[in-house]
Amino acid sequence: MTDQQISLEVAYALPDRQALLQVVVEKGATVEQVINASGILKRFDNIDLQTSKVGIWNRACKLDDQPRDGDRIEIYRPLIADPKEVRRRRAEKAKDEGRADKVTGGRPNPQKKQD
Repeated sequence: MTDQQISLEVAYALPDRQALLQVVVEKGATVEQVINASGILKRFDNIDLQTSKVGIWNRACKLDDQPRDGDRIEIYRPLIADPKEVRRRRAEKAKDEGRADKVTGGRPNPQKKQD
């Protein structure tokens, strides 16, 4: 590795397998160039960089951002369910089961007169 190169990691994971690849690129390379240089797109044919979100150390970034030496670039899979919707359903279920107050959604007050 020369003074004009940086060492990075590229990470991608599926439920049943994952990859963490080391790659050395020239300084000034973009996130997209690093991903392409890593060869991860050949290992996982389901990755589409136009639709997949990417990040550096768990922070979202753009494909044209420039990573620094030692960074880990992560390729994220799309969510299966909307987290807000899942939480709303769980809260409704808790209300129906009596584990949550029907008005406030919080824990029921045992001292409050029940209807």
